[in-house]
Amino acid sequence: MVKWIKRLLSLLAWMIRLLVAVWAVNALVPAPPRAALEVPDRVVETVHPHVCMHTRLIDEVEEWKIQRTLQLVREMGANTIVEFFPWAYIERSPDQYDWSSADRIVRHARNQGIHIIARLGLVPGWARQTADDPRAERSTLNTLPTDRFDDFAQFAADFAARYAGIIDHLIIWNEPNLAFEWGYQQVDPRGYVDLLRTVYTPIHAANPHAVVLAAGLAPTLEPAGSPNGLNDILYLEALYANGAADYFDALAVHTYGFTEPPGAEPQPDALNFRRAELLRAVMVEHGDADTPVYITEMGWNDHPRWTKAVHASQRVTYTLDALRMVENDWEWAEKACLWVFRYPYPTFSYPDNFTFANTEFQPRPIYYAVQAYARGWEETSLTPKEKTKKPRGGGKKKGLLEGKYLGGGGAPPPPPGGGGGGGGGAPPPPQIIKVLNDARHSLHPAAGADRARAGARRAAGRGAERLRDLPHGGNPRRRGCQLPALRRRHCR
Repeated sequence: MVKWIKRLLSLLAWMIRLLVAVWAVNALVPAPPRAALEVPDRVVETVHPHVCMHTRLIDEVEEWKIQRTLQLVREMGANTIVEFFPWAYIERSPDQYDWSSADRIVRHARNQGIHIIARLGLVPGWARQTADDPRAERSTLNTLPTDRFDDFAQFAADFAARYAGIIDHLIIWNEPNLAFEWGYQQVDPRGYVDLLRTVYTPIHAANPHAVVLAAGLAPTLEPAGSPNGLNDILYLEALYANGAADYFDALAVHTYGFTEPPGAEPQPDALNFRRAELLRAVMVEHGDADTPVYITEMGWNDHPRWTKAVHASQRVTYTLDALRMVENDWEWAEKACLWVFRYPYPTFSYPDNFTFANTEFQPRPIYYAVQAYARGWEETSLTPKEKTKKPRGGGKKKGLLEGKYLGGGGAPPPPPGGGGGGGGGAPPPPQIIKVLNDARHSLHPAAGADRARAGARRAAGRGAERLRDLPHGGNPRRRGCQLPALRRRHCR
């Protein structure tokens, strides 16, 4: 008996030592960066306020990463983000809310002078349970039984009331024309209209200035009856046929260019950037021309092996041309939100090449290109230039984002790197300028060739100067003499 007691005491002593060692190691690990709010609040400097960015902040664990993402978005010149606020994250049990994740995103967005368009969705387990199937495991996070529409409407109204005056734009659901986004059920335009009808009145009762956006539809050519989804044009037609026009204040649109330039002609049997014009035509045909459009997802991918991707320089050119098209030709479009700024973790696949910054917060070439456009910098000299902003179309519904959190957004920006309460952000490094020039040269090859020849002459001159300054005096036989391992007789 005594022997066993000694063994137990010895084991207990080792456990205590182990706990002390773990505590000591944790004490030596540096604390994560703090995310203190900047004082005073920052202001987004932009001469193109329609530029917007889609973010993925809700999945961030560390608060400083939320802050750093929003700082980069502000420095890029985007005054608005689209962010996902999952119902399943906030109301994990009926009437039990945890707003902490949403609050910290809102707190840092306001501090950076950025407005938020909120997308609501993702069903908690308790709301996926039904009378005939009590096990939520048989459903997906996108499965919302019709008898739970009122529960979702209550959550949406509580969200609208909590952030009234801060987040006034609410997107209801996401791409309901895909079976995956509709809980792997047959897509149902009438069912989505019922959902809009259920949430519309409670949201406006909670926030009279709210703008309810119908969900962006996935660009797809799926025919009627397909188990995968339904053509977005046909789906929007069905929404209007079922009376949806009275239950949304604006329409969210998803439009991607895939492998085609933004100027490619829109066709009912083709997926390209101008497919948004076909959706707009449906709205006009149903007498809904005064309802504004928010492009909440758009862009190109530059993955080297994905069949729907383009080259990096093409991505730059196409994106900038698309942003100009939205501003100059699509007066009905209020925002052009690019997908996607950054993922919290790499996917190790083609989605990573939609991003504007990697997981280590290193901006990609497309970031600098959009920054130069949004802030009015010349692509070559990277100096500020005056922009004359074309006024957006009138006759819109209430609560639009014009002037929201823009501060002095319409004023000319200070020189790159300037201080003040504005965007900050250094101009692109030289290697990024090359990518921007490549994109421009792809449109003007003759001018690009002239500049290339001039650059070669300058490089040759610089090379001759460097050779004269080297220890070997430019003598090719004496190159490498300064390296001990390469000394030869001719070096003496």
